[in-house]
Amino acid sequence: MSGTREQELLSRTALGTFRLNGQFLAISEELARPAGLTAAWWQVIGAVLHEPLPVAGIARTMGITRQSVQRIADLLVTKGLAEYAPNPAHRRAKLLRPTDAGREAIRKIEPGHAALAARLGAELGNEAFAETVRVLERLSQALEAVAEPAGIPEP
Repeated sequence: MSGTREQELLSRTALGTFRLNGQFLAISEELARPAGLTAAWWQVIGAVLHEPLPVAGIARTMGITRQSVQRIADLLVTKGLAEYAPNPAHRRAKLLRPTDAGREAIRKIEPGHAALAARLGAELGNEAFAETVRVLERLSQALEAVAEPAGIPEP
């Protein structure tokens, strides 16, 4: 059975994205390790660096399950890297925010992160790097648009 051109492109896009995800996770683990973090911990603390968010908001931003974020958030709180704060918009859904120790851990990652960004920018070129970001953001928006319940046919 041969697929359509669109099916082939979707498959290649998915496989490329899965490979990129694996590459980013490996690099993130390496960058986070000297700060005493894992890639997942870094991801969750990073999501609340600029403003506290409820666990559900972090999960939406990251595109993962609320339960996964909840486990990591609870662990970060236990380790003293984050804390829960009252949420004026919702009594039960507390906000997660980094502690000073969490912010310090993120600061330890910054030099390696900056160096990697500079190397990647040099490899791709700044214009192509910016275009890559635009294309990935557009792909994410398009997937959200077509993956609504009515957009995916039942098996």
